[in-house]
Amino acid sequence: MKYLALGLVFSVLALTGCSKITMLRTQEMENVGANVQTNVVESVDSSMKSLEDSLRQRIDSLEAKLALVQNRMQAEITMLSRRVSDESERNDSRQEEVLYRLDMLLGKSDKILAKKVVVSGAPAPVSMDSVEREAEKLVEAEAMFNTARSDYHRGEYKLAYSGFKQVYEQMKTGELAENSLYWMGLCLIDAKQEDKAKKVFASLAEAFPEGGKVCATMFKLAQLYAADNDVEKQKQYLQKILSSKTCASTGEFEQSAEILQELLEKNPAEIKTRGN
Repeated sequence: MKYLALGLVFSVLALTGCSKITMLRTQEMENVGANVQTNVVESVDSSMKSLEDSLRQRIDSLEAKLALVQNRMQAEITMLSRRVSDESERNDSRQEEVLYRLDMLLGKSDKILAKKVVVSGAPAPVSMDSVEREAEKLVEAEAMFNTARSDYHRGEYKLAYSGFKQVYEQMKTGELAENSLYWMGLCLIDAKQEDKAKKVFASLAEAFPEGGKVCATMFKLAQLYAADNDVEKQKQYLQKILSSKTCASTGEFEQSAEILQELLEKNPAEIKTRGN
């Protein structure tokens, strides 16, 4: 009986010790779990903040690029709108000129016959034959130009080039000759003959420094040299556009200013030099 009591006492003591150990281990595990949870939350918060910062930087970058694209698109739309308006005015002017010359051909204006022109320093009456030839020449050139432009829009660049060249060689001077040279350059670009296009555009810029196509011509030259990675030549033509009074109100002027600014920003040393 005595031994039985002692056994019960030992059993109770053993159970009590085990219970305390279990409680200690449970508390320890809870502490470890709390620490892990805290670390995980802090890690997630840090990752989320880093991700938010990265996304914000990306969004800011995209917004800046979008603003730049919108500005360029606006400049191009403005340029195209002005070109359409200018072309419409030129077409109206050509039609009026053709109708006027046709009136002369039909003899509807007696005043033309009374006008005098100076030939080799001596006055002479205007010959009806010369008026007829001039009017016929203009009408023929207009027809060839329109045919060549239709060929161009059909993708017949070689045929269109020949037509524009024929118009230029026939007229030599004036708006129709200038336009023919410009379209010859476009034909060469689309035919992948960029080097020849550069020569044609350079000739146009030299022959018609204040013409209606000079700004578009110099911008085309800047684009061609940019495609060749010839940044210096590209800058030269962009600067010519910006220094030209003729180009001051054109879309090419706005685009040239933006592109030149970008080029200068890529080379801070050059900006510093220019500033000095």
